Amino acid sequence: MSRVTLFADVILPLPVPNLYTYRIPFELNDSIKTGMRVLVQFGKKKIYTGLVRKLHEQPPKDYEVKYIDALLDTIPVVTELQFEFWDWISSYYLCYPGEVMNAALPSGLKLESETKIVPAEDEFSDEQKQVLTDEEFLVVEALETKKLLTINDLIAIVGIKNSDKTLNSLIKKGFAYREEHVNEKYKPKTEEFLTLTNDADNEEFLQQLCAQLEKRAFKQLEAVLAFIHLSDRYQKKKTWIKKQDVLKKSNASSAVIDELVKKNVFHSETFETGRFLADQKNKDLLNLELSEEQEQAISEINKSFNENKICLLHGVTASGKTEVYIRLIKEALAKGEQVLYLLPEIALTTHIVTRLKKHFGDVVGVYHSRFNPNERVEVWQNVFGHATDPAKPASRPKYNLVIGARSAVFLPFQKLGLVIIDEEHDPSFKQTDPAPRYNGRDTALYLASMHKAKALLGTATPSVESFYLARSGKYGYASITKRFAGVQLPEIMIADTKEAYKKKEMKSHFSPFLLNMMKEKMDDRQQVILFQNRRGFAPMLECETCSWVPHCQNCDVSLTYHKAGNLLKCHYCGYSLKPMTTCAACGDVNLRLKGFGTEKIEEELAIFFPEAKIKRMDLDTTRSKYSYMQLMNEFDEGNIDILVGTQMISKGLDFDNVGLVGILNADSIMNFPDFRAHERAYQLMSQVAGRAGRKQKRGTVIIQTRQPYHSIIQAVTRNDYFAVYENEVLERKNFHYPPFHRLIHLTIKHRDQKVAEQSANVFGQMLRQKLGNRVVGPEAPGVARVRNYFLQQILLKCERELSMKQVKEFIMQIIQVLRVDPKFKGIVIAPDVDPQ
Repeated sequence: MSRVTLFADVILPLPVPNLYTYRIPFELNDSIKTGMRVLVQFGKKKIYTGLVRKLHEQPPKDYEVKYIDALLDTIPVVTELQFEFWDWISSYYLCYPGEVMNAALPSGLKLESETKIVPAEDEFSDEQKQVLTDEEFLVVEALETKKLLTINDLIAIVGIKNSDKTLNSLIKKGFAYREEHVNEKYKPKTEEFLTLTNDADNEEFLQQLCAQLEKRAFKQLEAVLAFIHLSDRYQKKKTWIKKQDVLKKSNASSAVIDELVKKNVFHSETFETGRFLADQKNKDLLNLELSEEQEQAISEINKSFNENKICLLHGVTASGKTEVYIRLIKEALAKGEQVLYLLPEIALTTHIVTRLKKHFGDVVGVYHSRFNPNERVEVWQNVFGHATDPAKPASRPKYNLVIGARSAVFLPFQKLGLVIIDEEHDPSFKQTDPAPRYNGRDTALYLASMHKAKALLGTATPSVESFYLARSGKYGYASITKRFAGVQLPEIMIADTKEAYKKKEMKSHFSPFLLNMMKEKMDDRQQVILFQNRRGFAPMLECETCSWVPHCQNCDVSLTYHKAGNLLKCHYCGYSLKPMTTCAACGDVNLRLKGFGTEKIEEELAIFFPEAKIKRMDLDTTRSKYSYMQLMNEFDEGNIDILVGTQMISKGLDFDNVGLVGILNADSIMNFPDFRAHERAYQLMSQVAGRAGRKQKRGTVIIQTRQPYHSIIQAVTRNDYFAVYENEVLERKNFHYPPFHRLIHLTIKHRDQKVAEQSANVFGQMLRQKLGNRVVGPEAPGVARVRNYFLQQILLKCERELSMKQVKEFIMQIIQVLRVDPKFKGIVIAPDVDPQ
């Protein structure tokens, strides 16, 4: 007897507060389940992929119920535990369920309809066309030829401003109508496989066949022999071999295989296969010999795990934290558990994958934003347990160890037993835009608690918050104070650029001390890494007569000059233009580039070291999918002498031959208007310094600065994290910052500056009614306009004892009040909980 479920509450991939209820067609009543994808209409015509969140019998009272158009799955793609996780993210980070769905679900699993324009008739007479305008005539001609136009086709013909007007007129005159087409984004990769038929599956038949083919069809014989060889000398059990492998080995054509299929020798079938190659593990690597300190750290970690605590592993750079992780991963996998290994940067992910695949083979899955939509869906299915191997139709998870960036927390883990968060201090774990503005580290810890899994945070430079929790006993704590295999920490020296500029000793942006040391290290066949935390060629172009600087037309920032492409670019919105030759203000031609970025450093190094092989690693050089890996492989193999990079070179990269690391402008990192500036500066410089001196020789680090006696610079030279921590904790306690207070940052945006300011003032006043002096602002940020939106900001500092749930509910109530106020139409409010 079928159940009586009639309605489904559906999550739509839209920023709307509530779920939307749809009627379930009778024929789907028995097959529909929570977690399945459905096609639904929302609005007048638009069709979306929704996720069934709840099944029930209660129709909505406030609106007419539409039917679900189609069910897309035979089994759920999202688990109930995932939905609970999404609910927590939505509640904690002040966003809507659809925004979480957008972030969580791979785009290949989300369908959205596209408007198509279809002709009302196959052909129109000249007499009919007499009522058309010139633009409409062009569209109708195109429709008669193509029979189908997209909105983009229409815009290409009549321009974006006239597209709606033209389309509506054609529909009214009876020449066209709209249709909504939904295209499936995910396409499984399929391959053709061959196996012997039942008749051919015996030695006597094969011997006779080979004798016949040797005389009449030698190419067919080669194909049969290739199949037998590939099936491991022909085993009695049924074996499937890729058709492509048989063709390659026998050097035959598809027609040869087709003939053998006709002769009932081969049976051919197409299977869904994976896009990822299987990796063989090296069994010799699994028995790691760890140092006494590493073994002690593992003992402390396991003690914390036994007490159901999160554990912080504090190990200096190159101390062998990864080897500790590998031991713990091995133990978890032996219990049949899944492991999530989270990293802040895709660059780190690609680097560590190679190492872990050597240890664990094809149980390792990788998940990050550089994968295309089809690849992301495949990883999702392999973590969930959707088999892609034709020989293994069972639904057991294929990937039991997943390495990924922050979005990997959304994967459908079945039996998560261990979560490792490497470089836990890194701000890249925080999603800034769009919502949900979640922190990958914190969400991973919550995910671990939901699965009752163990959680380990690892870093050489812990965040103040994590170290505070470890000191207070809420986290367990383990440390490794020495580098692995007795390798010494690098010698850190300071180059005083203020003094060098005074004495006119600086050569462009390089001190003579740094240049001499670079030459010395390269003469000794060692490699050099130079760190400059700004990409591009120069931060600005300036008129030396009147100080005019070209700014972005959409944002209140100066344009950065990129020599590659000869463009001035905005790093906020992407706006770009060709450099001008005269000043727009005074008309003078005396324009000069000011400051320096990685691109300029790369160019100038070629002047000082013409024989050196120099490469750059920043956002501009690593946009393609495999560019990180290619650069790192080149450097690892010794094909690069000097690597210039931004902060993506600063962490987790393990190279054997780095003799020198140079930090070109330490002051720009420290002098930043943010309460975390000193903490971040120490972390960044310590991490960059940690790239020097692995294996054989002690490395050298040179920090160029105008403030050689600054407390942070001195702490870096002494590798004194504890001094930095003590100073930071004292300041944060006095000024009400984490870990003693929780922060919520609210950004109010509007295209009209007055509306932005007025709405922010009203928002601030309403907040103060309940929260008093916990409310700071509103005020305009340093960059007060981005993408033609004027910005205002409010900061809430809430003591930890305060009920954050009630505070967040109050914030969402005010946001709703402002959004329905006609005076503030078009306002955008972006809450950011625990901002970084």
